[in-house]
Amino acid sequence: MSPEDFRRHGHALIDWIADYRIGLEKLPVAPRVAPGEVRAALPADAPEVGEDFATVFRDLERAVLPGLLHWQSPSFFGYFPTGASYPSILGDLLSSGLGVQGMLWATSPAATELETLVLDQLADALALPPAFRSTGSGGGVIEDTASTGSLCALLAARERASGGRANDDGTDGQLTVYTSSQAHSSIDKAVKIAGFGSRQLRAIAVDEAFAMVPEKLAAAIRADRAAGLAPACVVATVGTTSSMAVDPLPAIGEICRREGIWLHVDAAMAGTAALCPELRGVHAGLELADSYLVNPHKWMLVNFDCTAFWVRDRASLVGALSVLPEYLKNAATASGAVFDYRDWQVPLGRRFRALKLWCVLRSYGLEALRSHVRRTVAQARRFAEWVAADDRFELAAPPGLALVCFRQRGPDEPNEQLLQRLNASGELFLSHTKLDARYVLRLALGVEATEDRHVEAAWAAIRRAVA
Repeated sequence: MSPEDFRRHGHALIDWIADYRIGLEKLPVAPRVAPGEVRAALPADAPEVGEDFATVFRDLERAVLPGLLHWQSPSFFGYFPTGASYPSILGDLLSSGLGVQGMLWATSPAATELETLVLDQLADALALPPAFRSTGSGGGVIEDTASTGSLCALLAARERASGGRANDDGTDGQLTVYTSSQAHSSIDKAVKIAGFGSRQLRAIAVDEAFAMVPEKLAAAIRADRAAGLAPACVVATVGTTSSMAVDPLPAIGEICRREGIWLHVDAAMAGTAALCPELRGVHAGLELADSYLVNPHKWMLVNFDCTAFWVRDRASLVGALSVLPEYLKNAATASGAVFDYRDWQVPLGRRFRALKLWCVLRSYGLEALRSHVRRTVAQARRFAEWVAADDRFELAAPPGLALVCFRQRGPDEPNEQLLQRLNASGELFLSHTKLDARYVLRLALGVEATEDRHVEAAWAAIRRAVA
């Protein structure tokens, strides 16, 4: 493709994306395709001779687009949102166009220093504890997802608990990890990958609001110490996936400090709320944490993938992950005066993700992002009020910042059928979970295009579906 062709197709593609976003409201939110249908509609073999991009794009419109679940639809209420604002799209395009590999400061100084800057700025915007800023012994890094951020936290906790021996000798089943029974499944996976072993993970009971019970945590730690085990890490959640429950960080943090255990806080979705001063109660107790993450690619309007991950003591993280072969040695690294973010993550290579976060912060400004959060919270509250006022429905959990868990009163099967009817209608898209062993519908908010009228239309569709 020549530069002229790239310019021509690129302009057309930007126009197409803008038109797609404008027209999303008219498209069925969920695809109506059977398994294998998309693949069968596309050429089975790669071409021997390259095709014009217009031909490729026609296949995208014909076969790929009908098979998409439209995450940016104003009537998408399933799972948690993934941001994809126009400034972020442009930042992502810049990253792809520059094509830099930011594994070391030396391989792209600006990529590293912009990332350090923007994460310090975001830490300030979220009012995070000063210890998480790069100007001290802590600092932030952009990981691909919260799953990776939590894995890195567990690896750092493992090394600290073992005195650095785990990398050499393995954990040999002595180190234990604690989280609530409502924690994200990525914690289970991280425990396996990090070498603790799934048998070393303790799922701590939750209260009626689905938040971890500190007394149960303390009892589990005591029992493990009595059995000769070594508690290494507690993972607390600010905004669980199922119900957006918030674990009590002050009490959990005090237990961790007393016991000398690493505290990692997963605030993937709900952490964005702390942009608003009146919502910063979600971070009460965060000063006791060793690591923390939030996903700007959820509620902060940044394109997937972009997880902001901070540590209080970066030496613990770097010590767990640093490997320096001869071909990566350079004067800047040897000086100790720079960050080499390859040592803050699992992979070696890394994209210039900071650009899209920087573009969003600069283009929107903090006040516009706060307005987006406040509008989402208000929409969730109104929807919860409607549910509570309808005798056919019940709230299945206390309403979260951007999530309402609800169900028809009675057995599970009508709720399962209701979800299937709603999603098949194309009018909206919801997801489900189980709370107290009951089937529950989730209405998750936060898509930028969702206006009050879309939430009202969703509630009307739900009521019609059970009439």
